[in-house]
Amino acid sequence: MCASWNIDIIYHRDNDYGVKVADKVTLHGYRYSVYNRVARMALHHKGVAYTTVEVDPFTDLDPAYLDLHPFARVPALTHGTFSIFETRAITRYIDNAFSGPPLQPDDAKALARMDQVIGIIDNYGYWPMVRQVFSQRVFSPLEGEASNEDEITAGLAASRHVLAVLNGIADEGLVLNGRDFTLADCHLAPMIDYFVRAGEGRDALSSFPVLLKWWELISIMPALQSTDPKLPDMAI
Repeated sequence: MCASWNIDIIYHRDNDYGVKVADKVTLHGYRYSVYNRVARMALHHKGVAYTTVEVDPFTDLDPAYLDLHPFARVPALTHGTFSIFETRAITRYIDNAFSGPPLQPDDAKALARMDQVIGIIDNYGYWPMVRQVFSQRVFSPLEGEASNEDEITAGLAASRHVLAVLNGIADEGLVLNGRDFTLADCHLAPMIDYFVRAGEGRDALSSFPVLLKWWELISIMPALQSTDPKLPDMAI
């Protein structure tokens, strides 16, 4: 399924990388995937006009998609005849290929901290916050399945450690400062948005005041609000 989002068409000149930025941009992804949303946030922040193709990685995939992503995951981005997969690579390409507000700091320490935050999220945050807490408390009931309380308990325990580390990084102020929007924000915001849709997630985040302040600022940004996957409302 292909859908065009309500984004004004933006015309760009070729940039310093020699990329034909006026070529059609298409994001192939699953609407409920946090990583698909990470890429969408980067596109929105840069002001890039794009279309989407819905790809459900939990079904048998079209062989044509496997040409774009041979590991059968999402998302994948095409820009003209160029294609790329892996979210970190996609978001850096978006930042480098298109004009608009930069998503990567110039300062070496801030850039390193941004990469560190992304690594923390991917390696230690995604599974407990999204796959255990959110999926079990929120998404499973939406599909008519019972929540696994043991999974939620384990996810919350692991999530608190991740949140504590991120709270310290936010307190340092190089990134996650609510002022300089970077790829660290793009990667973390969709995870936190899902996490706090569970009551236990909201309670856990409230224990980390600096990160909570960051979330209060980032949660109202257009790049996050306009990429909301529109889950049905639930009282949790």
